[in-house]
Amino acid sequence: MNTEPKPIYGDGNPETHPLTWRLSKQESVRSADDYEALEGYAGFKKALSMPPKDVLEVIKAATVKGRGGAGFPAGIKWSLMAPNDGGPRYLICNADEMEPGTFKDRLLMEKLPHQLIEGMLIAGYTLEATQGYIFIRGEYIEAAQYLNEALEQIRAKGYLGDNILDSGWSFDLHVHTGAGRYICGEETALINSLEGRRANPRTKPPFPQVAGAWGRPTIVNNVETYNNLPAIMLRGPEWYIGLSAGKSKDPGTKIYGASGKVKFPGLWELPFGTTAREVIEDHAGGMRDGLKLKAWLPGGASTDFLAAEHIDLPMDAESIMKAGSRLGTCLLMVVDETQCMVSATRNLEEFFARESCGWCTPCRDGLPWAVKALKALENGEGKQEDIDHLQELTRKLWIGKTFCAHAPGAMEPLMGALKHFRGEFEAKVVNAAAQTRNVEQA
Repeated sequence: MNTEPKPIYGDGNPETHPLTWRLSKQESVRSADDYEALEGYAGFKKALSMPPKDVLEVIKAATVKGRGGAGFPAGIKWSLMAPNDGGPRYLICNADEMEPGTFKDRLLMEKLPHQLIEGMLIAGYTLEATQGYIFIRGEYIEAAQYLNEALEQIRAKGYLGDNILDSGWSFDLHVHTGAGRYICGEETALINSLEGRRANPRTKPPFPQVAGAWGRPTIVNNVETYNNLPAIMLRGPEWYIGLSAGKSKDPGTKIYGASGKVKFPGLWELPFGTTAREVIEDHAGGMRDGLKLKAWLPGGASTDFLAAEHIDLPMDAESIMKAGSRLGTCLLMVVDETQCMVSATRNLEEFFARESCGWCTPCRDGLPWAVKALKALENGEGKQEDIDHLQELTRKLWIGKTFCAHAPGAMEPLMGALKHFRGEFEAKVVNAAAQTRNVEQA
């Protein structure tokens, strides 16, 4: 196991760590001049020298998958955008990072704001967008400040505004801070909030690519997704795919992370297909002294719990799905053997119940029911029917039975906990029955 924290950027090689290598040169790169001295905006300038359709083909060939949790290929998503009719076209960055246990986008925005902006410029040019927005959670005060400062710097250089670098393309980019709702991570709820409306998800279709912000064609991607684009434009799709060759079908690198009772919680840029064991033991230093791993969430709170026996799984979409969970954001949350799975699950379900937008009945009412049943079990007042009720909720709040993916995401950790640790739930019922008998006998 690792005995000291490892840097996120590995050996600082741009060929192997395209997202973070610059941090081996400086603790943070917030100046446009410093960023340009480290290959900054070279990928954007190369894109400007190509027709937009050719840039799109590069992104499609690289098979860049979304890094917000869904993993949908960005190039395919972009190709579904409605044709340019001369009207407004919008590009949005989903920086509303509110998934419990997830903090990768914060690092990229605070340390490398220009890298996100360059990625959005590449995307904006490719899609012939006219306006762009970085929708960032309001608590990320420093990240918003650094992004606004970076935007002012590149406006002065002519990288934003009318006729950018004599390309004939005009585009501007703005930072929009949210008011603190987890549901804004869903792209249509985000768009509603951006428009000044209540942050409820919209019916799909129509999808945002056809009718998004203010009824116009709109693309929404995650912070980390945009951060991949500058290096791809410079080094090509073959290089990008080769970063994870032999490890995974998913191309490129990923910001992996670990939180919980590991020795060195943090983030690391690693190739797709890196095993959970390597993340936990080699990079995070293993569990704290005297503790053993019992369970882990592979990608934030809305993924299924896996057991310690799954630790050698490659951290890619296919492998994690076969094990019965979802890759999500690739930030592992570990649970040690001293922690109660009923309590850990209740804690997560309370969050999801509080963050429901209340738009549909199964989510609005079903999640509080789950919390009530979990609290009863936790407090020694539960019955077998409570476990049966929880199992039933995992079916009734699943995909296709709610308006959006919020409730199904909330059911994932509950499903994993019941699947791998049902004995802990049943032990709560046995203990409650024993306590009742003791009271009656007394």
